Amino acid sequence: VQLVESGGGLVQPGGSLRLSCAASGFTFSSYAMSWYRQAPGKERELVATVAGAGVSTNYADSVKGRFTISRDNAKNTVTLQMNSLKPEDTAVYYCKLRKRGVDYWGKGTLVTVSS
Repeated sequence: VQLVESGGGLVQPGGSLRLSCAASGFTFSSYAMSWYRQAPGKERELVATVAGAGVSTNYADSVKGRFTISRDNAKNTVTLQMNSLKPEDTAVYYCKLRKRGVDYWGKGTLVTVSS
């Protein structure tokens, strides 16, 4: 299993970023995929999850209405569109797969929201 995140960077408050996670090494469409984030000095938290077929999604209350998770099963990618970003969204964002009770993580991509 390999998960590679991209798309992080520095953005001003109110701005947008689109994160991508390229997945390989497993049957992508068979598994739910999630985005997590970890801010400095805080525990890692779940941001959003999308089911294997891409229809069902769930979000943390803190990002509802601002973030959208989606997937392209033909390209083995999962994306996180982040709008109306706030300074408290600053974190390293990770892509995660849970497969047969084992969690697989990417190395993360840093998002910094600052003026």
